[in-house]
Amino acid sequence: MADWLSATDAQARLNVRAQTLYAYASRGRLEARPDPDDPRRSQYRAADVARLEARKARGRKAATVAEDAIAWGEPVLASSITTVIEGRLYYRGRDAVVLAETETLEAVARLLRGGDGVRLKQRPEPPPALDDARARLFAVLAARAASDAPIRGRGAHVLAAEGASLLDAAADAVAGSVSDGPIHARLARAWGVDADGADLIRRLLVLLADHELNASTFAARVAASTGASLAAAGLAGLAALSGPLHGGMAARVERFIAEAERVGAEAAVEARIAQGLPIPGFGHQLYPAGDPRAAALFAAFAPPPAYEAIRQATEALTGVAANVDLALTALSARLELPAGSPFLMFAIARMAGWQAHALEQAQTGQIIRPRARYVGPEPRA
Repeated sequence: MADWLSATDAQARLNVRAQTLYAYASRGRLEARPDPDDPRRSQYRAADVARLEARKARGRKAATVAEDAIAWGEPVLASSITTVIEGRLYYRGRDAVVLAETETLEAVARLLRGGDGVRLKQRPEPPPALDDARARLFAVLAARAASDAPIRGRGAHVLAAEGASLLDAAADAVAGSVSDGPIHARLARAWGVDADGADLIRRLLVLLADHELNASTFAARVAASTGASLAAAGLAGLAALSGPLHGGMAARVERFIAEAERVGAEAAVEARIAQGLPIPGFGHQLYPAGDPRAAALFAAFAPPPAYEAIRQATEALTGVAANVDLALTALSARLELPAGSPFLMFAIARMAGWQAHALEQAQTGQIIRPRARYVGPEPRA
């Protein structure tokens, strides 16, 4: 059997439409690559097609379907906010990479929330007197979560204004003071970055604003489904983002770069391959052909030599392209930002998406309450 199948052959084997085939590929269930003879067309790994074909033939119990959906499986709820199709990221149908050329985070936040045209800023409060920007961010969201009104039963216009205010407060917490202007400009001033650097921060914030149902966004939706406040939903998202497998990935990339600077880029990559370990900052389940967010950022700035060496070595030895985590940390190093800034920029950007998803979930009026598949000891009378 050939290693790769044409789209026509894959569709015939799986008895699906072209759109379904693209969805399988975008969700990592099928590996795709450009056709060597016609780059406008795609080919699909035959082994992946055979696996899906066998699964469809034998059928699956509802419990198995639900369990598989938790990790890169089928969609678990309807959303009109963000999707990944054929390796491209779209915010309400608009290409995120194109938006990053000109738009601010605030503008994209409005788009994600549904296009509310009025942005009302509540009376600014100074951020808490804490030395650590990450601690200030958690403290601001926690304080607002304890005092803000629940989402449930409130109008969209009021909630949109509250979301804009919350985003401002979070940015001020990271910057360490209350100030005016676009969020990217405020962060740039706080970190001593020039106008060119500020524009790079703007691009990054737009590209990180949302990414469908990642772990932190799902946590925010679960909180919002209970009727909790926007700030509470944001705090739930921030807590999930703080984990080492999500927002903590940037720190893992930085440690890997430090290792590569000690032993050399190729040696560091080869050691990871020999140990069967993933290479931090490379590959993504939703982007088998490469992360478009990383490509857009690397097209806008030259990464520091250590990052470029790792990028070249990894792509040469594995064929796997860099993802946005490598671009995020490379940009932070290029601009000489303070320690921890990759997480802070990620968090501020993703708050835009958390708010949009919280509002969308609240509109459904449904609580997210899955069942557990019990595998413990046999219950006794």
